[in-house]
Amino acid sequence: MTSVPQLLLNNGRTIPQLGFGVFQIEPAATKAAVLAALEVGYRHIDTAQMYGNEREVGAAIAESGIAREEIFVTSKLNNNAHASDAARAATARSVEALGGPMDLYLVHWPMPRFDDYVDTWRLMEEFAAAGATRSIGVSNFQIPHLERILAETSTVPAVNQIEVHPYLRQDRLRAFDTEHQILTQAWSPISQGQVLDDPVLLALAAETGRTVAQVVLRWHIQRGDIVFPKSVDPVRMAENFDIFDFQLTDHQMSLIDGLNKDRRRGPDPDEFHWIPD
Repeated sequence: MTSVPQLLLNNGRTIPQLGFGVFQIEPAATKAAVLAALEVGYRHIDTAQMYGNEREVGAAIAESGIAREEIFVTSKLNNNAHASDAARAATARSVEALGGPMDLYLVHWPMPRFDDYVDTWRLMEEFAAAGATRSIGVSNFQIPHLERILAETSTVPAVNQIEVHPYLRQDRLRAFDTEHQILTQAWSPISQGQVLDDPVLLALAAETGRTVAQVVLRWHIQRGDIVFPKSVDPVRMAENFDIFDFQLTDHQMSLIDGLNKDRRRGPDPDEFHWIPD
């Protein structure tokens, strides 16, 4: 089996640099998808309360026959659960659905309009201390949000999961993360397929004998990002996993760097404040 690099978190634990994401996979299809991913060799599964498929992720892990300690599971606190009682109830449901403590638990969105993310982060510290999760982090946090967390609480997030891809390099935010020993996770690593027809990437794929997706995922890996591409196709899962036997040159990396447009595919974290029913 291919050996996926393990990155060191700021609390001394490690996290596989490549994982499998279940965003937008319907619950009915999630169990089979996760079992297929585990069969390929993935050992890091990224889910969220908002996705509605934690229970199916937990069922797949239980059925896989793989020891639980060999699988790294990430989930995220929902936007409707920032308040104390709601956060505690949501966290208990996640632990039950996933079959035990999470390896990483993230605040999914800061929703700065409500100005409650610092208090919510203090609850995350409580959940870690109680053993519901082994590490805590944030998702979609911008520099001002992180600065408040660092100034007003005692725990530095282990990771910041943000939108990153060749059209949105996020260099300034990634540099801030690195400065403060926060690992950057890249969601939408191929911009939900938007980059697959890019002429520069097509040329690099031909040059390396790889697919565009493999080239882009390799770019992320060499930059130090944690990535978790999503697919329900086992062939594509295997293809996305097969990125550790080649390396992009400095010139090839710079060509991909040059594609940056500061173009988001998803919402602006400074504006996004959706509360699910």
